[in-house]
Amino acid sequence: MDSLKRMTSTLLDIVQTRLELLACEIEEERLRVGQMLLLGSIVLFCLGLSILLCTVLIVVLCWDNHRELVLAGLAATFFITALILMYKLRCLARARPRLFANSLAELAQDIAHLDARP
Repeated sequence: MDSLKRMTSTLLDIVQTRLELLACEIEEERLRVGQMLLLGSIVLFCLGLSILLCTVLIVVLCWDNHRELVLAGLAATFFITALILMYKLRCLARARPRLFANSLAELAQDIAHLDARP
């Protein structure tokens, strides 16, 4: 009976450790996503404002010559840039680390250790 209690206690300790690891991974992922959203919002605001100001500057500089051509060229440039950045963002979103990778690896090791015992 004493052996069964120790084995149950050990099993509960292992489960508790794995659940703590899982909770840490969830918290890390939540913080990472929050930081990405905040930084992404700030970057988009600053980038949008700078693009707007640069566009106005270029149009003002070319006001007398070919302002329609300049506006069309800038619009095409921004559109192509947006397409490239959307592609890169999609690639980045797909390359994110696997959720709970450490927990799953630890559980696989536990299973391997249990299977190795007679």
